[in-house]
Amino acid sequence: MSPRRPKRTFTPEYRAEVVALYRTTDKSVAEIARELDLTPSALKRWITQAEVNVGERAGLTTSEREELAYLRILREERDILKRATAFFARETR
Repeated sequence: MSPRRPKRTFTPEYRAEVVALYRTTDKSVAEIARELDLTPSALKRWITQAEVNVGERAGLTTSEREELAYLRILREERDILKRATAFFARETR
């Protein structure tokens, strides 16, 4: 069993370039992934997300995903503040 590769991050520009490369060549996902030292599953996700972003496929766009993540953080912060308010309200009685 080979050791696990550390998680890498890629810029949106790099992802877009790789997706464009896939779309403009006759190479398979596996070939491009091998050439660029990527995992085929990551490349497939990027291609799928690019299709969603331009409306070719159903799903949440990248900006919608970012907004959803932000709203989840806000909800967590609100819930923490509610609990803190309730705690301190009990303490002051």
